[in-house]
Amino acid sequence: MHRTMRGPNGIQIELAGVTKAYGEQVVLDGIDLAIADAEFLAVMGRSGSGKSTLLKLVGGLDTPDAGAVIHRGRSLNGMSEHERTRFRRSSLGFVFQFFNLIPTLTVRENVCLPLDLNGTRAEETARRCSEILAELEIDGCAHRFPEELSGGEQQRAAIARALVHEPELIIADEPTGNLDLETAERVLETLSLSCRQRSTTLIVATHSREVAALADRTLRIRGGRLEEAAQ
Repeated sequence: MHRTMRGPNGIQIELAGVTKAYGEQVVLDGIDLAIADAEFLAVMGRSGSGKSTLLKLVGGLDTPDAGAVIHRGRSLNGMSEHERTRFRRSSLGFVFQFFNLIPTLTVRENVCLPLDLNGTRAEETARRCSEILAELEIDGCAHRFPEELSGGEQQRAAIARALVHEPELIIADEPTGNLDLETAERVLETLSLSCRQRSTTLIVATHSREVAALADRTLRIRGGRLEEAAQ
């Protein structure tokens, strides 16, 4: 059994003996990990090392072959697919490398989508959407379509969509991998600041040492195991 790594605050997500394999390739091998409330955790590793797999497990998008992923004392493994969908809609926000904005919706419509799916009242949806667009300085883009935006603007829109329903946890998979260095730095600072202001837990999978330098804690996946990485 590996040592459980703990953050400074109460534990929000815990992985206990988590193993995941694809065919004969073991990607994660008996991982133990605790992620604290309001922690900014960076996960590094080479391509194919298991970073995205780890994030999918934490986000309930996949299930482990062995072990458990536990959110506030409740195992995600034991949830039905419907329950996991509700958990993701209410408690999580996702930010991806390629933005994943819906091209036929305006920025505002993309950002409002999580609130619409959660059945939020129209007046509350409008208020929250306006506030987050202004906070991320893309309110001027509200009625434009994703293809009309720069990469940095698209990623800010994706961050706004991830934050608008006030989730407990943001999962970001290589969120700056498709941006130039200067834009990437601005976007990551925006994401980090927005999460800290809300005491939202943030987990980022990244290749970037600059991204990892902003985190409270950095872990590296190597040979299916997690190890602490120097800041």
